[in-house]
Amino acid sequence: MNLGEQLLAALSLYGVPILAAVLYVGCLGLPLPSGLLLIASGSFVEGGQMNLWTVLIVASAASIAGDLTGYTLGRWAGHAALRRFSPKFKERLDAAERAARKWGAWGVFLTRWLITPLGPWVNLLSGASEYPWPQFVIWDVLGECLWVFLYVSLGRMISGEVQAIGALAADITWVILTLTVAGVLAWRMVGLRRRAVWDTIVLDPNNSAGS
Repeated sequence: MNLGEQLLAALSLYGVPILAAVLYVGCLGLPLPSGLLLIASGSFVEGGQMNLWTVLIVASAASIAGDLTGYTLGRWAGHAALRRFSPKFKERLDAAERAARKWGAWGVFLTRWLITPLGPWVNLLSGASEYPWPQFVIWDVLGECLWVFLYVSLGRMISGEVQAIGALAADITWVILTLTVAGVLAWRMVGLRRRAVWDTIVLDPNNSAGS
């Protein structure tokens, strides 16, 4: 049994405490299959083995607690200290820093549910850069609650397809990210097209009228 299968077995035996522990530790940066357990929890909810509101509340609280712990560690360790770690850690921190600078508060929100691999590093970076605590909490709570709701709902929809849950959990983040990028690119292309048409009308009104 791999780690994911072991955690699924533990989830079926011990329920919500295992879910809370995995989500908390995963938000600190350990590579645990958090999405897999959320989807499986949704399947268990649909089968009557777990209570929906208990899963949503406990999972959200554990994820938020893990994020706030990461933020506190980053604030305590400091930006310079974080960069003394391994090259792999530094690469992820650099990626998180680029996302934070580009998106600001949206960077915190999007890395809760969409670009989840960067979430733990954004937590550390937000604390190290002394990103305002109230703003971090607001966007973190919104993003984590959305993430938990989406994955648990997905688990309820595919209840019974246990064999497909593992593969789906591994791919769902990238599917959502791909769709989002495609949507943004389409929106940008439409915007550029409209701007080009407008510039033609403004800069060359005679040509526009003649056509």
